[in-house]
Amino acid sequence: MKIKQDNSEKTLYDYQEEDLNTIFDHLKETSNGNLLYQLPTGGGKTVVFSEIARRYIEKTGKKVVVLTHRIELSRQTSKMLRGFGVKNKIINSEVKELSDQDDFMCFVAMVETLNNRLQEEKVKIKEIGLVIIDEAHYNSFRKLFKFFKNSTILGVTATPLSSNIKLPMKDNYQKLIVGESIEALINKKFLAKADVYNYDVSLQGLKLGINGDYTVKSSDELYGNHSMLGKLLAAYREIAEGTKTLIFNNGINTSRYVYETFKKAGYNVRHLDNKNNATERKEILKWFSETPDAILSSVSILTTGFDEPTVETIMLNRATRSLTLYFQMIGRGSRILPDKDKFTVVDLGNNVARFGMWNAPIDWQEIFHFPDFYLDNIKNDEDIEREFVYEMPAALREKFKNSTNIEFDIKAEYKQVFAQGLKSKIVLERSIEQHAEICVENSEDVFDARILAKELKEEIAYRVRQYSYCIMNNTKNYKEWLEEDYQRKLRSSISQRFAAKM
Repeated sequence: MKIKQDNSEKTLYDYQEEDLNTIFDHLKETSNGNLLYQLPTGGGKTVVFSEIARRYIEKTGKKVVVLTHRIELSRQTSKMLRGFGVKNKIINSEVKELSDQDDFMCFVAMVETLNNRLQEEKVKIKEIGLVIIDEAHYNSFRKLFKFFKNSTILGVTATPLSSNIKLPMKDNYQKLIVGESIEALINKKFLAKADVYNYDVSLQGLKLGINGDYTVKSSDELYGNHSMLGKLLAAYREIAEGTKTLIFNNGINTSRYVYETFKKAGYNVRHLDNKNNATERKEILKWFSETPDAILSSVSILTTGFDEPTVETIMLNRATRSLTLYFQMIGRGSRILPDKDKFTVVDLGNNVARFGMWNAPIDWQEIFHFPDFYLDNIKNDEDIEREFVYEMPAALREKFKNSTNIEFDIKAEYKQVFAQGLKSKIVLERSIEQHAEICVENSEDVFDARILAKELKEEIAYRVRQYSYCIMNNTKNYKEWLEEDYQRKLRSSISQRFAAKM
């Protein structure tokens, strides 16, 4: 089926048609049972429910209300509906009453605005047969359900998992209809493929808030420090330099630090958060769209209602325990273009290890019906860190090209030392000697060797963490002390080796 939209032809794809037919079959079966429809970000949810609205009005003669949670989404939805030939009215803060409601069969409203008008009894919408809820995983919509007891509610979301673990979606929706998977949409050339890079990050300083995700304060403390900012910049240089890049942070302070860090390094960067007014936001997003090597550092504001297909790299400069947010952030890079069939994801929050690959199979029916089971089985940070294997970056490995063996297995060494009845500290002593050896092998003098040793900071932190797991002393202060002691002894060992040469 083809639809004219803004002077261009809009095509409904086969999978969208199949989902439409499935949804209408269920609408025929029940007069007021609520349905939930899942389709990945980039799969065309707005296209699907716009055609649902058109077809529903045509078939039943009843009115449709589409609910969104942000003004940008309301405007985008209204425009899409008009493209499908559905005349509609936006109920925003300027609309105090609906004297002209008989002129429309469809209304688009922000949840808070409509709730206020209905509570005040200034607005009464008659003959509503279908209520469509965009981004249905948000719980703010629940307050409106009581006004539409005689209507069918269709929730639409990429992730049928409630934003509040105490209010599961199965309490409000009787059935879940699952659309095409991410992998299928990639194979059919509707979504771009993600090349994913993970960086080892210790999240021990992060704290969980009342909403079940990491607090902004603890995230700012971790990601705003000099070491993590340096790691982010190094990751960009190694993997994404010159690409249009969107960086997600969990705090405004962190995002501003990121902006300053990249600006100081000479990159084309801007910062955006919810304190920017509409004019500033529009200007920044226009700049981002038009600038090939643009870097935009943001604070979750661009997870919904933002569509910029030219994004080439997504950097997750934060950790999250929200599956929805994880998919939303990565999804910002998944739009396909004639010259773009893949994009890059750089994860600095152990998110891929926590949730799995973005395009991996996922059982949405199980998550919908048993959300507690799913949430209880999300990997904790300590288990993720235990399983992480450090891999020396290629650029750093090149600096040690004179050494044939640069690896040292802390766990295997510990088992050997333990079996021999020796003291555990011998493990770190042997590790220090191995590091000293490769630094000396690749340096002309003691000064070069010490500079090389500084570049081993990430690997030293990894080895110390592995050692602390072995001896079951994983406190932050103890690991920090071990790292400092390790680096001091490494410098000393390097000096001794060069002195012996002399």
